[in-house]
Amino acid sequence: MTKTAPLPARLRDPAPGRPGTARRVLRFLAVAACLPYISLKIAWVAGGEIGIPAGSTLLDNRELMAAVNAISVVMDAAVVVLALLLTQGWGRRVPAWLLAFPMWVAAGLLAPIMIGFPAQTVVGLLSGPEPAGSREPFLDEWVFGTVYGGFIVQGVALGTLFALYARDRWGHVWRGTLGDLPARFSGTGVRVTAVTATLVALVPTTVHVLWAAGSTTGLPTSRITQRDGDFFVLEGLRLLFLALAVAYVLALVLQWGRWASVRTVLGLGWVGSGGVGCWGGYLLLVTFLPETDPAKQATGLMRLTYAGEMITGFLLAGCLAVFLRRRSAGA
Repeated sequence: MTKTAPLPARLRDPAPGRPGTARRVLRFLAVAACLPYISLKIAWVAGGEIGIPAGSTLLDNRELMAAVNAISVVMDAAVVVLALLLTQGWGRRVPAWLLAFPMWVAAGLLAPIMIGFPAQTVVGLLSGPEPAGSREPFLDEWVFGTVYGGFIVQGVALGTLFALYARDRWGHVWRGTLGDLPARFSGTGVRVTAVTATLVALVPTTVHVLWAAGSTTGLPTSRITQRDGDFFVLEGLRLLFLALAVAYVLALVLQWGRWASVRTVLGLGWVGSGGVGCWGGYLLLVTFLPETDPAKQATGLMRLTYAGEMITGFLLAGCLAVFLRRRSAGA
């Protein structure tokens, strides 16, 4: 069986409750990267308009905007709590489920941004500046760079901290290869759930393929008229995460590719299912926000697509949770 290699000295905690220098730096970066986003959101909740141009659709419903931004502040503040938990002695005593779920959500929300924002930036540079007035006012350009740049730093720092923490606490759970697992280790229920999730995933996969290929089926008028490079990058990203989630969770529970590392397959399945489930849930929620303009109202196909992604992601995450519980008990 493959053994887990020891951590470099600079990454090992010198004593319980005393994180090493590298972990303290990562914790500082994770916390500092939250501040621009939280500051902007608090300013908007208080009625400020910094970074919001005149005529922006964000100003159409100030009460709703304040409520949504307040929730966003709480969610990003959770990153600060997680960064502290992952670097303190008391964090080792937190129940596994209480840490795993918010980290799965954080990975699912941040990973697509870490890939998508740089990709959108490159596509934007290659396609050149948009004609003036081609888009409705939304946010000043500097806001996107500040906020999404902060999200990327958060993702790198928090993800590294969690990987180090998980290796210290649960490294024995993902040792070895899929071939080292007992035959049919995951159990019938988990395998059936994974196959069911795959069948559900066919709906959003088909729709995203159509949209990526240029089809306007199920898109509102405003989305059709404003399709650009960003739109197609995001469609490709949705397909990428659907493929990662389904392929690697199926490989884990069905034990395909017996030479593959449990750690690699589990990690990619974790991130993929989080990206599908959490962004699917977020986008589904957005479609139910009040919208008076018929050209911007979400369609039934959009809701079906996002609901399919959410269900797929959560079903696959459930498979991972059962796998980890059984592996932990066996180890």
